Amino acid sequence: MQSYPIEKVHLHFDKPYYAVGDTVWFKAYLTSNMYDYDLSKIVYVEVMNGRDSLMQTLRIPLTDAHVGEGHLVLDQEWYSQGNYRFRAYTKWMANFDPAYLFNKIVPVGDVLNNHLHYTINFNDVSKGKSARTQAVIQLKNREGKPLNNRKLTWTAAAGWEPIDEGKGATDAVGNVVITINGKDRELLKKGNLHVSLAADGSTPAMTGTFPLRSALWDADVQFFPEGGDFIAGLAKKVAFKAIGSDGRGLSVKGRVVNQQGSEVAVVNDIHKGMGYFTFIPEAGNTYSAEVTFENGETRSYPLPAVAEQGINLTVLKADSTQLQLAIVANAAYFNAHKGKAFYLIAQSNGILCYAAQATLRSESVLVNLPNDRFPTGIAQLTLFTADAKPVSERLVFVENVKPLTLQLTSDKKEYAAKEPVKLQLDVENNGSPAAGSYSVAVVDETKVPYDENKETTILSNLLLTSDLKGYIEDPNYYFNQPDESKREALDVLLLTQGYRRFSYTDIMADRYPPVLFFPEQGIEISGVLRLNNGRPVANGGLLLSIPDKSFRTDVYTDENGRFVFKDLVFTDSSRVTINARGNDNYRNMVINLDPTQYPGIDTTAYRANDMLNIDEALARYLDNSRNEYRTSILLEEVEVTAAKGPTFSHKDYPAISGLGMADHQISGDRLKGCNNLIMCLQTALTGVTYDAQSQLFYITRDYNAGGRIPVQFFVNGMAMDVPALNGIMPAEVLGIEIFLRDELGTVSRMYQNNGVVAIYTNKKQEKGPRMSLSQIEAMLPKSNIIDLTPLGYIQARKFYVPKYDTPERRAVNDIRTTVYWNPEVTTGDDGKAGITFYNADGKGTYRVVVEGVDSQGNIGRATYRYTVK
Repeated sequence: MQSYPIEKVHLHFDKPYYAVGDTVWFKAYLTSNMYDYDLSKIVYVEVMNGRDSLMQTLRIPLTDAHVGEGHLVLDQEWYSQGNYRFRAYTKWMANFDPAYLFNKIVPVGDVLNNHLHYTINFNDVSKGKSARTQAVIQLKNREGKPLNNRKLTWTAAAGWEPIDEGKGATDAVGNVVITINGKDRELLKKGNLHVSLAADGSTPAMTGTFPLRSALWDADVQFFPEGGDFIAGLAKKVAFKAIGSDGRGLSVKGRVVNQQGSEVAVVNDIHKGMGYFTFIPEAGNTYSAEVTFENGETRSYPLPAVAEQGINLTVLKADSTQLQLAIVANAAYFNAHKGKAFYLIAQSNGILCYAAQATLRSESVLVNLPNDRFPTGIAQLTLFTADAKPVSERLVFVENVKPLTLQLTSDKKEYAAKEPVKLQLDVENNGSPAAGSYSVAVVDETKVPYDENKETTILSNLLLTSDLKGYIEDPNYYFNQPDESKREALDVLLLTQGYRRFSYTDIMADRYPPVLFFPEQGIEISGVLRLNNGRPVANGGLLLSIPDKSFRTDVYTDENGRFVFKDLVFTDSSRVTINARGNDNYRNMVINLDPTQYPGIDTTAYRANDMLNIDEALARYLDNSRNEYRTSILLEEVEVTAAKGPTFSHKDYPAISGLGMADHQISGDRLKGCNNLIMCLQTALTGVTYDAQSQLFYITRDYNAGGRIPVQFFVNGMAMDVPALNGIMPAEVLGIEIFLRDELGTVSRMYQNNGVVAIYTNKKQEKGPRMSLSQIEAMLPKSNIIDLTPLGYIQARKFYVPKYDTPERRAVNDIRTTVYWNPEVTTGDDGKAGITFYNADGKGTYRVVVEGVDSQGNIGRATYRYTVK
């Protein structure tokens, strides 16, 4: 059996949500189940908007302690109000199922560009199989005043497929009710509602887009017998999970009845729509659950069919010292397999922890497993027959080594505004001081309230969600002051959640996951050097230079013409040049770079965490952001005397004017030094992939999912094929707009494309003398010289920590929400670290959160609060 290292990434953010104009601060932690190999030294952080279109990719270098730090400025030019998904991984993790990558939904409000503020709720008024919903919306302006008596138009559409449209008007308090009629429930849930208010004398035109995924009420209840089977004659614990159309749990009550209608069990959820019941199924009988939801609706759901014979693995007790298991078979199965051998395999985090053989001498075999054989976390218990066929499986959470004990103390419990604070961090690993690396965030909790149970913490991520498939609601609930009821809820969660990091059936058949990427040790640029007739050039020399770093290095190709530049260090947006001109016959050489590969965009199950009414939920935070914007972002009025620079917009061209807002914009300056436009577009277009075989461009998320509908290019509003782009000089490009989706289908229906790239050029050319041959050659694309701007490391930046030690400094107005952020707190062998900073002006409770890992890979988290009066 081969063994694969399992790497996990966690990001600790300074806050749970942000506003446009903020800086997102975070620290990356990398852990592994093995440390006898060189762990990855690069973590990738991707930011996706509410439509799961890739906005930005950050490359984070890791230190020898397997940690790294980063930041992201939520620039108002690129970011708007919405729910953004942060995904983090290493290239090694990209070899495996993307369900195990780090994912976190981060809501972002906007008081800079967002003129339309709203609160929306849906009422499902469907009858029978119809799809009919009412959107109840209150519309306000950016100052919070209701937009009363305003006419509006609205459209509901799923992509370019229309659902419904109409007109309406707000009432005296800004409320409007929009009734949407759809022919298909699934189509409506995939759609968006677009609302447009015309301009009037006091306010500009406004638009808003609202997802319809939770517009229709629906429910599903699934049942999961412990061990996997419903076996006749065996008392079985049966877990259930009730979820709504938004993916979140629904509270249910009800009963289980047999085919005669007699009640055999009672159904009551214990947490987020999950619970369990126990009863003994009978052979030949069928069972169903009659459940009632909080809205009063009652539905009936069938339970799994009863197997006439079988054997299962069950957990009798899981405490702090041992796991007590039972291998149980009903009488029919026992009589048919009496005396046969079975094998129990227990693994945790990819490591085999226990293996034993059990002979079926009775209908029940007890097995006691000591907890010290397991790491803390999820253990997978699997029962095999003698011919290595898995017949039963059970997940259980094992508490062996406790997480690190992080204790925070302060020199005071109450402080004044702008007063210095001294915190002491003491870290212990089961009673012994622990050296390690930690990150500390201090926020003004009055302005940043948040439910601790909803947090994605280092404990909930690395011990729970990183090992489970599917959406987990309120993951930190199970680790926030755990007690017996939460342990019971955690066990029910594991009974209802999927785990398929690997399949024993595949392993027994020698089917292992393909390894396409190895743990990265640094930035590499590789490719093949060929002659223009296609033959590889052996022992050819290549020079790589990074002008802004004054860096130069060279390599030679192998017998197949391959070359690799290793351990490169440069920041993002740096221009890199690769030159083959040092070779004889260099004019006939062509440099072919290997494409950069990233994991495809996976499912949107994480969107269950999307915040629908951001303006309402983040009201206090956005009020503070509005004040912060007024005092620190607005500039004094100045008179502009310079000539207006060139601008570009698809609205100026009828063929593409129907497109919505561009997902990405690229300035022409980004192509500076580019010789061949098509070659530079391969690395410059965010969210777009170039396929070398078809020589076409595709939307990355769809290309990785198998889609092969190409992007349509427009140059100054005119449709153009990819080969024709070679006739455009990169120096003439003013800018580029990228549309990853055509929501209304204004272009897609005509050109049968998927996505649009609009290029705008400066057509004006000044007259001059005839060009010389050398000038003409300089304009021709050079295949033996390549200019590119590959993804580099994120530029280092430090969090500003003010020092209010003089009256002049204290006179500054400080209304920041993140009062202190330090991702570089380290403890020595004594397990201690001191932290000093100054409070802001905000009064109320300040929350301190510290997360980190010690030198042995043990993790921990702690929160602490103090008061500012």
